[in-house]
Amino acid sequence: MRIIGMNSGTSVDGIDITLCEFTPADEGTLTMRLLAYQELPYDEALRKRILAICQEQVCHLAELTEINFAIGAAFGKAATSFLEAEHIDPTSIDLIASHGQTLYHLVEPGRTLSTLQLGEPAVIANRTGITVAADFRVADMAAGGQGAPLASFLDALMFKDAAKTRALQNIGGIGNVTFLSVGDDPKSAYAFDTGPGNVLIDYAARHFSQGAARFDRDGAMARKGHIDTALLVEALSHPYFMRHPPKTTGRELFGDAFANMLIVEGTKRGLTPEDIIATLTAITVESIASAYRAFGPARVDEVLVSGGGSHNSFLMESLQAALPETNVMPVDISGLPSEAKEAVTFALLGHETLHGRPANLPRCTGAVQAVVLGKIIPGANYRQLFQHLCNTFSGETRKIQKLKFLRQSG
Repeated sequence: MRIIGMNSGTSVDGIDITLCEFTPADEGTLTMRLLAYQELPYDEALRKRILAICQEQVCHLAELTEINFAIGAAFGKAATSFLEAEHIDPTSIDLIASHGQTLYHLVEPGRTLSTLQLGEPAVIANRTGITVAADFRVADMAAGGQGAPLASFLDALMFKDAAKTRALQNIGGIGNVTFLSVGDDPKSAYAFDTGPGNVLIDYAARHFSQGAARFDRDGAMARKGHIDTALLVEALSHPYFMRHPPKTTGRELFGDAFANMLIVEGTKRGLTPEDIIATLTAITVESIASAYRAFGPARVDEVLVSGGGSHNSFLMESLQAALPETNVMPVDISGLPSEAKEAVTFALLGHETLHGRPANLPRCTGAVQAVVLGKIIPGANYRQLFQHLCNTFSGETRKIQKLKFLRQSG
């Protein structure tokens, strides 16, 4: 099956798109080939609307209704542009698996576990003519889980190792980790959100550059600054960091308001912009390292880093220094590009949705049971897709135990 995976993360910096080809191999093994990937930017006006909603956490119902369709149109346009740019025949695609854009993720104690990803999949299906699977988090939350981290499913299938204990650390807007002990089978993995990834750093870069910069490119500003230890300690006293997994977070806790509070406090203390960004980078690094010490395995041999943070050399050097007995490296060494990993994850989840197989790992999300994720929205190819599934589906629902990634040549 040829499946497009689409995702926009907490940083709201663009729409990641991948085309993956999945082929059953030996019993319990699925092979995956990454055929193409791109990151397409949001229209700036739409991006600002999304960020404003996330920052203010208040939205008129008319705006919420409209932006759901506007994001869906942006995803549909991105998919069409991707297919055209890669010279891919749309009729060769079986499914689009879209995560959409997270607007709010509610996991506060005492509240109903719930989440809101927008990007109306019916609009995507209409624009592309391709059946869409979407809304992957809600089934896990309905089963008592946190709806995240869903990437742990791919991590456990693809990266478990017979000789090494690994951590798969994503540093997007928010950081999340999957721990894979030596010889782990997929269901033994465990995962959680470590806290802020790039979200605080990105806000500070926008703030100090008056919007000219979206992020601290390669950690250049942080490298020139000095860490304010007292401010670092204060930030890390946030109750989230002491909470035991499974746990997830987002902009609701570590968004623009939290970043602005730290900037205001740092400015009062006479810190330079470089000092503040260095301190915010240290918050990300130390929140990851302290999470490993508190909740990780006794020893971690390798940390494979994905997300935008993997391209920040200062952040990567700092994380290596914080974990001196562990080899920290970008996930790209596996052949899977860091910037494609999340969209690949949703392509895989869409594949499992079509085959009626559970794709959450309850030990990672906290769900009471494994469940089939996602909702299917028929496109023009739905009857053809359904017939294909009927012709090939054997009726068995045995879980995939291994994902074999076939690297592209060249």
